[in-house]
Amino acid sequence: MTKQVCGSPFLKPFFLKTPVRVSSLQQRRHTLPASEFRNLTSQDAISVFEIEREAFVSVSGECPLTLDEVLNFLGQCPELSLGWFEEGQLVAFIIGSGWHKERLSKEAMTQHVPDTPTVHIHVLSVHRHCRQQGKGSILLWRYLQYLRCMPGLRRALLICEDFLVPFYQKAGFKEKGPSEISVSNMQFQEMEYMVNGHVYARRSSGC
Repeated sequence: MTKQVCGSPFLKPFFLKTPVRVSSLQQRRHTLPASEFRNLTSQDAISVFEIEREAFVSVSGECPLTLDEVLNFLGQCPELSLGWFEEGQLVAFIIGSGWHKERLSKEAMTQHVPDTPTVHIHVLSVHRHCRQQGKGSILLWRYLQYLRCMPGLRRALLICEDFLVPFYQKAGFKEKGPSEISVSNMQFQEMEYMVNGHVYARRSSGC
């Protein structure tokens, strides 16, 4: 007997089997690491910020989002976030928000505009112990598949440093040119992903 569980109407459900009595030794031998993708909540904010701070501050001295901004976006638009959990622990995440203009501006860094056809991806980050395992690419792919299931959503925008452009191009993003946004004298490229431009992938996604 199974019980269907689904944390979001857009994420595929998974199934929990009815518990079976086994010894603690058997449990240790046969338990595999559980993996789950779900939308983030405000309860995940501290874990999000700790991963983000470790990943970005050591490199650039700046976090894409402050803790207050993380809480703000997870409160206003949790459906535009996605976390990867292993054995209940957050190992990677993406946070997005709605945006209404053709290009990203400084205001897009802190604002969420609801009911718009564009999602601004603020940050993608992976826990330090889980890097160099392809988790960032897998999570981004899952997130883009997820966006294809959201009615009315047509594209995703983000900014990144030059060395990350090939990573996002491999995922299907196109360059829109230099961004007007700068942080601590760092310059960025703006990237665009057309959600409604991947008809075959959408039909195959199970949405």
